[in-house]
Amino acid sequence: MKNSRCRAADVTVLLACTTTFAFAYDGDWKRGRIYYRSVCTACHAAQAGGSIAPSDMTKAQWQGYLQADKHAKGKDSMKQYLSQAYRASIKAQNKAAEKFADVPEAELYEDLKAFVIRGAKDGDSPASCS
Repeated sequence: MKNSRCRAADVTVLLACTTTFAFAYDGDWKRGRIYYRSVCTACHAAQAGGSIAPSDMTKAQWQGYLQADKHAKGKDSMKQYLSQAYRASIKAQNKAAEKFADVPEAELYEDLKAFVIRGAKDGDSPASCS
């Protein structure tokens, strides 16, 4: 009886650990760079009066910006521009949005975050918008 309880506890712990690790995702900065340059920079250059290079801010500034989730000086959410609905709405005009149409929003967010942190003013590889 004790052995079956121990086995059940072991299985429960194993499943809990497996579930935790299954959702862990390290952002792909290369994929984030493609999205940032193809979607974010394209929109900023066309509509927002100029693009914003990752190297315009420090890692701490990017972290704060991403955590606050404020876009357009707080007028809307930055995450809405990573949503599948937004990508679907622009995919006819934007090949990157079409390419990433089925990427989960959480993964794309982590990809973008990895790129801007890496490309920040004090990051591993400061990046421009070109």
